[in-house]
Amino acid sequence: MSLLSNPNRIPENYGLRIAAALIIYFIIMKMVGLSHHVELRLINLVILTGGVYYALKKFKSTHTDSLNYFRGLVTGVATAGIGSLIFGIFLFFYMKLDTDMMKSIVDNEPMGRYLNAYITAFIVVLEGFFSGLLVTFVLLNWVATDEVNQPVGKSS
Repeated sequence: MSLLSNPNRIPENYGLRIAAALIIYFIIMKMVGLSHHVELRLINLVILTGGVYYALKKFKSTHTDSLNYFRGLVTGVATAGIGSLIFGIFLFFYMKLDTDMMKSIVDNEPMGRYLNAYITAFIVVLEGFFSGLLVTFVLLNWVATDEVNQPVGKSS
């Protein structure tokens, strides 16, 4: 069973998809010359939200249409964390290769003189992780989860 079809590897599967989408989006914005517009980072949140939502739906469909709230929380946060970590690693290496981008960040950001590729990549990972936590918390209110007082497999 491969990583992409294993129902026990949903966070890794969808985390890789989120990372791929974020990397593709970053490269497109860089090629078009829009990478300096900070506001476009909101689309990163849309990509993250979509990935976490589909991960939760996949989890529910592969686990007998059952989704415990806390298991959903772990799945969503792990999915976002994996996607953010891979994207952060990509950005770290990109900033090491493209020194002009790092120089632009240092010159134009308010705390820029304190930043380097390590800190910048770490901030991206941290931001993605906590965004994933918030997104998962919000999405779990829309994705139907199991009742806390109702054990799986038992009817009243």
